Amino acid sequence: MYRKIMGFLEVWKKNEHRKPLILQGARQVGKTYAVLEFGRNHYENVAYFNFETSPKLSETFEEDISPNYLIPILSHIAGQTIVREKTLIVFDEIQLCERALTSLKYFCEEAPDYHIIVAGSLLGVAVNRARFSFPVGKVDMKTLYPMDMEEFMLAMSEEALTEQIKECFRTDTPLPSALHNAAMQLYRQYLVVGGMPECVLQFAETRDYVLIRHTQDTILAGYLSDMSKYNNLNEIKKTRLVYDNITVQLSRKNTRFQYKLIKKGGRASEFENAIEWLTLSGIVSQVYKVEQIKKPLENYRDIDAFKIYVSDLGLLCAKKDLAANDVLYMVDEINDFKGGMAENYVNVQLSISGYKTYYWESPRGAEIDFIIQRKGELIPIEVKSADNTRAKSLKVYMDTYKPSYAIKLSAKNFGFENGKKIVPLYAAFCI
Repeated sequence: MYRKIMGFLEVWKKNEHRKPLILQGARQVGKTYAVLEFGRNHYENVAYFNFETSPKLSETFEEDISPNYLIPILSHIAGQTIVREKTLIVFDEIQLCERALTSLKYFCEEAPDYHIIVAGSLLGVAVNRARFSFPVGKVDMKTLYPMDMEEFMLAMSEEALTEQIKECFRTDTPLPSALHNAAMQLYRQYLVVGGMPECVLQFAETRDYVLIRHTQDTILAGYLSDMSKYNNLNEIKKTRLVYDNITVQLSRKNTRFQYKLIKKGGRASEFENAIEWLTLSGIVSQVYKVEQIKKPLENYRDIDAFKIYVSDLGLLCAKKDLAANDVLYMVDEINDFKGGMAENYVNVQLSISGYKTYYWESPRGAEIDFIIQRKGELIPIEVKSADNTRAKSLKVYMDTYKPSYAIKLSAKNFGFENGKKIVPLYAAFCI
């Protein structure tokens, strides 16, 4: 299956100022597969080391972590010669070996001709909580997310439709209605399947939603296991409480995160470490409210007002135990959840595209789902789950801040009207 990360990795390989690369992301997003596939296609050989499946590997790094010492030993362990620029060295689950992470500093300084990519699922958590000597300034970093809507459509062999969607986005021209309907159906399938590569592959091969739900439940169980394994003892229960509560918060009209919904009398001081753990692990993301629409937006965020979205739509549906058909046909029984689910979907697509997202509220309660900086401009984005696109809040925002244009995501076809770029939900990846 095609992954956009391959383009980034090719640029990294050719860069004269390349440093060891840390590829981070939540479990099961396809880090190991992407790195090994890249290595097979672009190097003479790949020397792969996994600190989880080979616990004794860590002993190699206990005495000396200089490249001159490590390379002969690693060559012996791998059973192949590690050659400068021709071998890709891969350290997987590196969060389990602090000294291996520190060694990247010396590879950068003393042996930059060796090509190294390391992967880790809970690196953010490990580095934040442990006594890690992180190689600041000596590594390149990239986050891998689940597959986005475009990668999902390509996995479904919809190359031609994907290209047409991109063209319609560029020209604000409606897609022929039959294709628009087909793309909306693919969007609803994506909501159920999500972007975890294993689930997408199973769906491409079988179209079996029961099988996919079983896989999603297994991934969720793995996340719960990580919460116990890589967390402070007194934080485990709180972290699970927060994670379980996210779907409840997304079902409300105001999706701003409220501690009191986790438990009666809940406060920030009690749950902020749990939220930080979930964010650092890549399982969720926080979207903060901005108090002023000025650059840089980060300077004007309200640290006490935020929303939480999960990193994968399929896992969201599995966690909520939503039946596939209820989502595919958007039945009335899930009306309360449709808005939050569409918002979560858009946040995932924007994050994968590299945007830092925020939201905005007026003193009188008008709310814009997302504010992003696109091509140097601050752009408001309104999200509607259906084709009902009346948006009073967007009018309030546009009258107040007069952006060059706004984006409205809904079930409506492409178009441009009254300063608003109309974009169907399936085309969020184009932004």
